[in-house]
Amino acid sequence: MTAEILLASLQISTPELILAIGALALLMIGVFSGDRSAPTVTGLAVAIMIAAGLWLVLVPVQGEAWGGAFILDPFSRFMKVIALVGSITAMVMTVGNARSEQLDRFEFPVLLLLATLGMMLLISANDLIALYLGLELMSLALYVVAAINRDSLRSTEAGLKYFVLGALSSGMLLYGMSLIYGFTGNTGLDNIAQVLTAETRSLGVVFGLVFILAGLAFKISAVPFHMWTPDVYEGAPTPVTAFFASGPKVAAMAVFVRVVTEAFMPVFADWQQVVVFISIASMLLGSFAAIGQKNIKRLMAYSSIGHMGYALVGLASGSQSGVSGVALYMLIYMVMTLGTFACIMAMRRKDGGAVENIEDLAGLSSTNPFMALVMTALMFSLAGIPPFAGFWAKWFVILPAIEAKLYALAIIGVVASVVGAYYYLRVIKVMWFDAATGEFGRISGELRLVFGLSGLFVTAYVLFGGPVGSAAEAAAKAFF
Repeated sequence: MTAEILLASLQISTPELILAIGALALLMIGVFSGDRSAPTVTGLAVAIMIAAGLWLVLVPVQGEAWGGAFILDPFSRFMKVIALVGSITAMVMTVGNARSEQLDRFEFPVLLLLATLGMMLLISANDLIALYLGLELMSLALYVVAAINRDSLRSTEAGLKYFVLGALSSGMLLYGMSLIYGFTGNTGLDNIAQVLTAETRSLGVVFGLVFILAGLAFKISAVPFHMWTPDVYEGAPTPVTAFFASGPKVAAMAVFVRVVTEAFMPVFADWQQVVVFISIASMLLGSFAAIGQKNIKRLMAYSSIGHMGYALVGLASGSQSGVSGVALYMLIYMVMTLGTFACIMAMRRKDGGAVENIEDLAGLSSTNPFMALVMTALMFSLAGIPPFAGFWAKWFVILPAIEAKLYALAIIGVVASVVGAYYYLRVIKVMWFDAATGEFGRISGELRLVFGLSGLFVTAYVLFGGPVGSAAEAAAKAFF
């Protein structure tokens, strides 16, 4: 590798270098200063992520780096900015609740920083080996933060379940990669596509593709690899659950899109069947299984499974507008989810105890009208009711499916959305029509800011949705 190529590679991967060097520096600060440095380390971690995000937005470099294993194109840039915004927001949300959730230790922000680095590498992975390294860096940090509250049996159990099932999914992913390498002789996504174009695809390639999609489906918690989601969402500390539901989902969906559109587009008919099945199963299970939930974090877990199914509707079309719809969907989904989790974190009694049942929101409209109003907007948006942002998210993934003549998939998506509206409307009914059973304590400024901005975003999306949609379209053009 010449000096010029090395410098170009370093410039293209500068945001990742900022995060990696920053994480190591913060680890040293924490080790030498102890837990009393936790607020300082958290603040510096947020600053490092903002610096990486600003570099992505302001420095217009793109291309391949490190021998083609790493790529920075409009799609990866768009998804990285979304993932960084999600990570920054989730970290800011922990500030007010760190002590009560026993997250006031310097390791927590460092682990979130390393998980974010893994997301960034995953989104830019242009090679199966680079993809696996990014995925494992992200996952290993997430296994630890899921179980970071060692005094909580639920948190420890959540971390163990996530670790065991995550190890299984990693094994499936690796097995699929080894089959693809064996039958194509390549690990680079571009090279795999060239081989599949030049030759008739073999049964071994199809098996490898199915195993890879199974491993990636676990990371986005799509059916039938969703088993970990409700238990981990409920058991992990709420700030950790908010992080799980934002950046990692965006990164996993981004690499899902990149793998099927860049490496396996020559066998579109094969992977389309798998994506359609996963999409339908996720939408239906997410809609029906959430109906009986009493814990709002478990409700959000099944909601997440359903929303990943809707996002895959756009991908199943295999078109540019479909990929654009997926990118837009992940942005809107992340904003809605972070806003909802900010409201859930604000569900604390005056004695400091956290509550998680839907019934605990009873009478919120009389005790905290602003929070009830925001929560109502977020629930309407998650249900896909116009004119909220969630409606447009579903519109832009179902429309490409109709254009691709996937009528059954589009109809099932609409029906599942109607069923799902029931449990979102139930939350609204509890807030506005049930008698208040108590009053929540003071809400921290950070949480108020997050759910306030999220509510504004989903309500006023029609006013600024054009530029956001244009950015998603520009991102999708990277593959077509």
